[in-house]
Amino acid sequence: MPGHEILLGVTGGIAAYKTADLCSKLVQAGVSVTVVMTAAAEKFIGPTTFEALTGRPVYRELFSPQEHFRGEHIGLAQRANLMVVAPATADFLFHAAQGAAGDLLSTLVLTRTCPLMVAPAMNSDMWAKPAVQRNVAQLRADGVHFVEPGDGWLSCGQVGPGRMAEPAEILGVIQTLLQ
Repeated sequence: MPGHEILLGVTGGIAAYKTADLCSKLVQAGVSVTVVMTAAAEKFIGPTTFEALTGRPVYRELFSPQEHFRGEHIGLAQRANLMVVAPATADFLFHAAQGAAGDLLSTLVLTRTCPLMVAPAMNSDMWAKPAVQRNVAQLRADGVHFVEPGDGWLSCGQVGPGRMAEPAEILGVIQTLLQ
């Protein structure tokens, strides 16, 4: 996978700790990774973790250009071969399915020209809701690739579907998409 550029979106779910492992695995495989975090993601994991893993700044603000004169939502999207969002919360799935662009990550979803892959993670009751499943169906119809959530123990104490796929499984899907 060397030579590829991945835009890695991190949203506000407890599974964000797994995304650090995924990020490390990608960098070890020779992939260049740029991380975009939502404000909610920072409640679960800090940007310093991803900066240390990638050797790059973490992007968080839509209107705070760090590198691209035309805006991060344009420059970051243009250089990516693949965009991955892990964990993909119910809130993220809603905004992506509706084409909403209220923050840097959701705006990047709209400006990207590369494939988008998401790894949902949420409480089992949330995952089962018709509204969430409608958003998933819409995103699938729009060509978004999914790494399905697994069954297992969730941080809320429930056991069931909604657990973010393991980083090794997500990495395997990324490798397939980049071939």
